[in-house]
Amino acid sequence: MTTTETLDVTPTPLALLLLGRESDPRSERGVDCPGDLPAPSDPDLVERARAAKARLGSKVFILGHHYQRDEVIEFADVTGDSFKLARDAADRPEAEYIVFCGVHFMAESADILTSERQQVILPDLAAGCSMADMASAEQVAECWDVLTDAGVADVTVPVSYMNSSADIKAFTGRHGGTICTSSNAERALEWAFGKGEKVLFLPDQHLGRNTAVRDLGIPLEECVVYNPHKPNGGLTAEQLRDAKMILWRGHCSVHGRFSLDSVEDVRARIPGVNVLVHPECKHEVVSAADYVGSTEYIIKKLDEAPAGSAWAIGTELNLVRRLAKAHPDKQIVFLDKTVCFCSTMNRIDLPHLVWTLESLADGKLVNRIQVDAETEHFAKLALEQMLALP
Repeated sequence: MTTTETLDVTPTPLALLLLGRESDPRSERGVDCPGDLPAPSDPDLVERARAAKARLGSKVFILGHHYQRDEVIEFADVTGDSFKLARDAADRPEAEYIVFCGVHFMAESADILTSERQQVILPDLAAGCSMADMASAEQVAECWDVLTDAGVADVTVPVSYMNSSADIKAFTGRHGGTICTSSNAERALEWAFGKGEKVLFLPDQHLGRNTAVRDLGIPLEECVVYNPHKPNGGLTAEQLRDAKMILWRGHCSVHGRFSLDSVEDVRARIPGVNVLVHPECKHEVVSAADYVGSTEYIIKKLDEAPAGSAWAIGTELNLVRRLAKAHPDKQIVFLDKTVCFCSTMNRIDLPHLVWTLESLADGKLVNRIQVDAETEHFAKLALEQMLALP
């Protein structure tokens, strides 16, 4: 039996859309996953990757995000979520090259947190993030003007999710806000409400809403969604004045796919199943789940789960497959019955990694990610504020 069959996942033409240039009509509207998934790796590349990494020795440090394919994770020196990996890179000052097997905003964060002598490399520059791309610096500046015109900007504190561009992190730092992860979003919001009356949460509306309503008890009606594609965000000045949470209209193309139907279906198929989802999922999915938490929380929860227990996981499929393989004593299935990879994360494959390592070993710097000094300064202020959270 294959791993895909074990997870009760059925590849469909619809799933292939998510891996290519089209959007998935079952996910939220506006989601687009550009690019074609690279071809499967040649087995000879494994030896080439080992040889190139050995030639580089301690000069290279490879970071592997949890959503990467197994063939890439095999060569990672450390694995983790985006912020953990950026901090791991900063803790390795002897490494001249930081090869980040993740997506663009993660490599930017690593460049912000590492020293000037270290160079951060992204094996494929097309590995972006649809969520991060849903908030541009120009759009967010216009939003702040709207809040100013409504008379609420001076009592609003920006809180930006780690899954955002360096420009958005810098905006947050300029306006006295903080960055958060899915693990510390509750602490970040508590800090922000201690400083102001309202929060502008960027760019993932679901993490912001779920944290505010589920963890802080803020009424759902006090959360409004700012749509950057509508005049004044589609909101009146009165709505902005009445709201406590101003949520940016952004979302994850993977986690946005899971629905209440998915939860009800898996409960009907697997009696006693534990539904464990990421807080980037829609509010109705989070409300119906048994457990909600970050990627690290999901991994820890399954590590601690008793043998024989059944789990339906609402997060990226590469990680779910890896967890199922690591816990053969538990029944672990994907929450949705069709395949749902993070298509941009999957652009980092073994051919791209081999090309990167061999180029570096030959003395050729490729695909360097470098944040300009001013952006880095203000983005670092916001990141440091997160590190200072109680």
